[in-house]
Amino acid sequence: MIYLDHAAATPVSAKALKAMEPYFATEFFNPSAAYLPAKKVAADYEAAKDTIAHAVGAKGTDLVITAGATEANNLAFTAVAQHNYGKDEVLYLETEHDSVRAVAQRYGGKAIRVLSSGLINLNDLKTKITDETKLISVSLANNELGTIQPLAEVAAIIKEIKIDRYKRGIKKPLYLHSDASQALNLLDINVARLGVDMLTISSAKIYGPKGIGALYVSHGVKLSPLTLGGGQEKGLRSGTENVPGVIGFATAAKEAKEHLNGNRKKYKDLKRILLSGLQGYELINKKHTLDNFIVLCYNGVDAERLIYLLEDREIYVATGAACAASKGQKSHVLTAIGLNNSQIAGSLRLTLGETNTAEQIHEAARIINETVAAERKRING
Repeated sequence: MIYLDHAAATPVSAKALKAMEPYFATEFFNPSAAYLPAKKVAADYEAAKDTIAHAVGAKGTDLVITAGATEANNLAFTAVAQHNYGKDEVLYLETEHDSVRAVAQRYGGKAIRVLSSGLINLNDLKTKITDETKLISVSLANNELGTIQPLAEVAAIIKEIKIDRYKRGIKKPLYLHSDASQALNLLDINVARLGVDMLTISSAKIYGPKGIGALYVSHGVKLSPLTLGGGQEKGLRSGTENVPGVIGFATAAKEAKEHLNGNRKKYKDLKRILLSGLQGYELINKKHTLDNFIVLCYNGVDAERLIYLLEDREIYVATGAACAASKGQKSHVLTAIGLNNSQIAGSLRLTLGETNTAEQIHEAARIINETVAAERKRING
């Protein structure tokens, strides 16, 4: 098997799996219980939160643990339900993941345009911010293209607007949220340097367990809970804590931080091998992208058919976000950057990861070339 869809899911690392194991068996206690073994588990849970938070330059008390990035993104948008400052407007980047787009649209959100490179159109952002805007959501790295957004520049624009509002006596806050699910093991993330008020991170993309994520929330941002009950996570996420998940997430986050530079070099080398070995493609994401993302267009070829043909030869790739592809939807991301229907239909997303070797990549290039050539021959009769 040659797996080239690490943006969709990563295997749990050996260290993360080992760290989690005791909390399924011997250290199974409910952290909210009053006796000593449970209190130890509660302390381990808080220590793990600290480790996760340190990976983004924050403190454990700044995090709300969630069931994944989707829940974290949804929780961030509850900020617009706070305070009685009149109508709250929401802005979101048009290429955002569906878990941002769907909730933003529920709040009547307006989309910020992107350039053909996939980068945010800063002029469009400036034009669309009004005195009623309360929340702006811009991902750190796009889940289909891997495009890295200039968040510090976005934050600087927002800071200027906040200063102007203050001078004019406007009390409405203006928050910047970013979904960094794809970036934690590929970029050196620091919430202060990025200038964000809220940041979504995910365990499932960094070789930790699925079903666990977190939302960083800066001081002063008020949120409303999506679930009510036991009052865990400062009342924002009731329910018995997923201790094994958080332990695994913390281990994976620590590994990601420690091996950041080595991983990036590895992916750059593998990317160079793959692109030099492939034939007859158009590279879609040329600049400003994560090192492990490769988006190719085989114009005139049906990429969905290619996926099944490659699967028969144990090569696993994607056409875009797994959740959108499973519904047979046309990529809103590729549409936003100006690709036509033929280009979108022929586009593949290949994302490299720790499971890949140079030998695999050479073999993958050979098999992809053969498969595409056979398809073109079939199409042309």
